[in-house]
Amino acid sequence: MKTVTSISGGQSSAYVAANYRSDFLVFALVTVEDKSVMYPDPVIRQDISDRIGREFVGTVEDDTIIYTVLDLEQYLGQRIDWVAGKPFEQLRKNSLPNITWRHCTELMKIKPMHKWWKETIGEPVKMQIGFRAGEEKRAARMLDACDENGLRAYGKTPWQKPVFPMIDNGVRRDQVVHYWKDKPVRFAPQNNCVGCFHRNPLVLRKMFDLHPEKMDWFARMETMKGAQWKSEISYADIAKHRPQAEIDFEEWGCDSGHCGL
Repeated sequence: MKTVTSISGGQSSAYVAANYRSDFLVFALVTVEDKSVMYPDPVIRQDISDRIGREFVGTVEDDTIIYTVLDLEQYLGQRIDWVAGKPFEQLRKNSLPNITWRHCTELMKIKPMHKWWKETIGEPVKMQIGFRAGEEKRAARMLDACDENGLRAYGKTPWQKPVFPMIDNGVRRDQVVHYWKDKPVRFAPQNNCVGCFHRNPLVLRKMFDLHPEKMDWFARMETMKGAQWKSEISYADIAKHRPQAEIDFEEWGCDSGHCGL
């Protein structure tokens, strides 16, 4: 059985890639069509277009994540396969993903990764997941979705056996952070989409300061789709809040923890 490591752009999945052998590394990139968030470097933009097999305009993830994956490939000396689903704007005509219907992860992460697997491997694989020691409940929820052979299915196709090397070896967050401290790999303060609806409104308000064009995209999507990312508050209203100057992203962590799978 081949082993695949799912790269999310964060330090934990990168740690797995660096410390536990795998036959393949794969990264699923969120893309958008809106040129207001166009990736600023045209050379890298063309490189990513070549990797995903269609024009890459930009992403609503932190742009640093592009450098993370490119840096990691050089550091590891191993190819990382990039995949991408439809651009975010094309996912659903009149709806947005939300906490009860997270079709963004399914359509922009899992589906293109499954398509890559089908074209590249085509038989069940061990999928190394970057859950750390202390996150056993998250791992248990994933394992509960597996069949009697320990395989998760996409549609009707069992295709991956989730494994958690950092849990098995007792690797915690502080060890991961220490490992990357002096390594030539750049990381964003938080990976995945800057305007993820799982994030606390305080964090989202800070994101309007750090990534104004991307957060404006999130706010405009609510108007365009006639829907909201968060049922209790619109992003336009979040933008009106008093700025939050003190957000420690190292302590805050990710509010979702699902999107790198």
